[in-house]
Amino acid sequence: MLSLPARVGVGTRVQRALPLLPRTSAASRGAWALLPRLLIASERHTKNVQEERRNDAEYSAVNKRSFKERRPAAQSLDRVVRMRTYRYFLLLFWVGQPYPTFSTPLSKRTSGFPAKKRALELSGNSRHELNRSKRSWMWNQFFLLEEYTGSGNQYVGKLHSDQDKGDGSLKYILSGDGAGDLFIINENTGDIQATRRLDREEKPTYILRAQAVNKKTGIPVEPESEFVIKIHDINDNEPIFTKEVYTATVPEMSDVGTVVVQVTATDADDPTYGNSAKVVYSILQGQPYFSVESETGIIKTALFNMDRENKEQYQVVIQAKDMAGQMGGLSGTTTVNITLTDVNDNPPRFPQSTYQFTTPESSPPGTSIGRIKATDADVGENAAIQYSITEGEGLDMFDVITDQDTQEGIITVKKLLDFEKKKVYTLKVEASNPHVEPRFLYLGPFKDSATVRIMVEDVDEPPVFSKLAYTLQIREDAQINTAIGSVTAQDPDAARNPVRYSVDRHTDLDRIFNIHSGNGSVFTSKLLDRETLLWHNITVIATEINNPKQSSRVPLYIKVLDVNDNAPEFAEFYETFVCEKAKADQLIQTLRAVDKDDPQSGHQFSFYLAPEAASGSNFTIHDNKDNTAGILTRKNGYNRHEMSTYLLPVVISDNDHPVQSSTGTVTVRVCACDHHGNMQSCHAEALVHPTGLSTGALVAILLCIVILLVTVALFAALRRQRKKEPLIISKEDIRDNVVSYNDEGGGEEDTQAFDIGTLRNPEAIEDNKLRRDIVPEALFLPRRTPAARDNTDVRDFINQRLKENDTDATAPPYDSLATYAYEGTGSVADSLSSLESVTTEGDQDYDYLSDWGPRFKKLADLYGGADSDKDS
Repeated sequence: MLSLPARVGVGTRVQRALPLLPRTSAASRGAWALLPRLLIASERHTKNVQEERRNDAEYSAVNKRSFKERRPAAQSLDRVVRMRTYRYFLLLFWVGQPYPTFSTPLSKRTSGFPAKKRALELSGNSRHELNRSKRSWMWNQFFLLEEYTGSGNQYVGKLHSDQDKGDGSLKYILSGDGAGDLFIINENTGDIQATRRLDREEKPTYILRAQAVNKKTGIPVEPESEFVIKIHDINDNEPIFTKEVYTATVPEMSDVGTVVVQVTATDADDPTYGNSAKVVYSILQGQPYFSVESETGIIKTALFNMDRENKEQYQVVIQAKDMAGQMGGLSGTTTVNITLTDVNDNPPRFPQSTYQFTTPESSPPGTSIGRIKATDADVGENAAIQYSITEGEGLDMFDVITDQDTQEGIITVKKLLDFEKKKVYTLKVEASNPHVEPRFLYLGPFKDSATVRIMVEDVDEPPVFSKLAYTLQIREDAQINTAIGSVTAQDPDAARNPVRYSVDRHTDLDRIFNIHSGNGSVFTSKLLDRETLLWHNITVIATEINNPKQSSRVPLYIKVLDVNDNAPEFAEFYETFVCEKAKADQLIQTLRAVDKDDPQSGHQFSFYLAPEAASGSNFTIHDNKDNTAGILTRKNGYNRHEMSTYLLPVVISDNDHPVQSSTGTVTVRVCACDHHGNMQSCHAEALVHPTGLSTGALVAILLCIVILLVTVALFAALRRQRKKEPLIISKEDIRDNVVSYNDEGGGEEDTQAFDIGTLRNPEAIEDNKLRRDIVPEALFLPRRTPAARDNTDVRDFINQRLKENDTDATAPPYDSLATYAYEGTGSVADSLSSLESVTTEGDQDYDYLSDWGPRFKKLADLYGGADSDKDS
């Protein structure tokens, strides 16, 4: 059996399983035979418990724990010893009782901790087998102090197996957390040691497994068992705050006990063991203004009416101490910066009771005169100030506005000032807080007032007209130099400087009006016409004689009154017609009149025929008395062949004073009409237009046709004179300069038309010559080409010439295209050229051309009929 020394604690193991014995005397005797062994096990267990108590006493001495704290643990161990001894006697009593015989196999050996609630396990009812569960190894924990400071390795414990005879045949093996590195075992003796000091905060427990094996065979003699090494905590960690520096705010003038902020400190020691991790808070700096709760770390205000204006920043040092604050505990500190926030507990105050400013009387509305400022010890919106004028002589003359950036009151001009009327104004300006804290109203009203005196300075002002604008009237028949009216301006200053008047000629370019420079009388300088311009808008300037820079302007509106100086006239030109079959008193036209004049009572026109046309006229005028008149026929029937046009002089007069009249003529044409009275035809060209074209238009059209026919005839004549183009000219020839030779030549016998030898003998070619029609940009020397052999193929020669022309900048073309048309070899019909026919003996037969198809029909006709041509 693998066992531990007493230091390990309670850790016994039944050596072998006890079979259930039959209920006979022999069984009872067998059970009583086991009594000594059980008593020995109980005694050994007691010794182990006592040894563990001694170890605990040693540990408590090392850890400086009081006897009073260890006493409950010792009492607990005594209870455990008594309970286990009692269980052994119950087991002995149970074995001695008569039971039926059962055959129970041995349970498989296990390791680890058994269930706490039972040591024996019954399966099924009385009819089934009754099994007793074999007890596993029971191990107490090893206890080691952390932060061991000894010189050598720290001794942990010892392992021993019942199979170890002391002959060195067994060895002990250790595995698990830290085995071989942190924990080592003497394989011969089973002693376990820790190689370095342990830190509970890094790892509080270590689970290890121990086993005894045969050295030679390596076969385990004991099953592997698991045990725990627990690190006993010591107070080696001080409390640490979550922040090095805390920042908090609290309103000023807060009540005592107002929560400011909570600080928190943590201790890495074991909170379940002793008071190593029990933290208590205390304040080291910051009294008597603040306090801290010892258990929660909540900081509160401790002084009444803390004023931000006296002191705004506070630095509080908080200490956290473990061991519940007892002597010897470790501690840590943190700093809390507390700022008092502002509340509106201070009213605004003017630093002085009276302010005085000056401003010229010419200051326009909105001009800033000066600034005043009330002080407020608060900050932010609590220091916002609103200014207002509450009373004084200039309530309607001045205003005060608040500058939101500087919290100043700006005094401004509200209306125009006049030094001559009032020279001094006294105002009362009030400054108040718009945001008031109700709980501080007992301190008094949060506002203050000051007196502001404003002195108006005299300035040299320009003349001032008696009116802002003048309106005058004059008849349009007024003579030149007729007075219209006058304007008046004077110097508002006390000096009363004289004023000179003038007309701004930019507003009276025609110089129709003039003004007297001394008294401001306005008169005409030209005749007026209401019908041309009804209103005249001019500007009059008033200037101080002593100071011409001081001047002012005023608009002058002159209305021209109407005079009946225009006669009425027709509203339009009237030209009408009358049907040949018209009846008497038939209305043929309505007349209307207009008048440029505009009488106050309105127009009243009269219409009648002129006296010279009234007698014997074929028409009459009927005045409708509504400024219109109608033309009526005076007889039945008219003949256009006898009289095609009638001219009616109509007199139009107004009823104004003096009476104006004019005579207008109405043209009446006689026309043929249908039975509905619609005009069909008459001699009046203005009313009836011919449906055909005029003579001039016909002549122009005929002339254009003649010119077109002549052009077509000339084009046809030129086309007949043109000859047929040769076949050798390509339709796609795009040369700008084309020279065509339309000479057919003399046929096959003509050997002078072209000499093929020129192409075959390059030496016969003339030297390259520059073009005479275009001057090249640069002159290049002509290049000589090597002479070709006499039998050089023409195609090679042409290709060579093409390459030379492509690389020669002075060679053509510049704006023309050089074409080398050489068919080359490979034609089915061989060469059709007659260039070498001079060397051919005898005539050739071209009848085979007829067999080549329609494409060669033309050649067959030309050459196939050669014999007949010769015969003829």
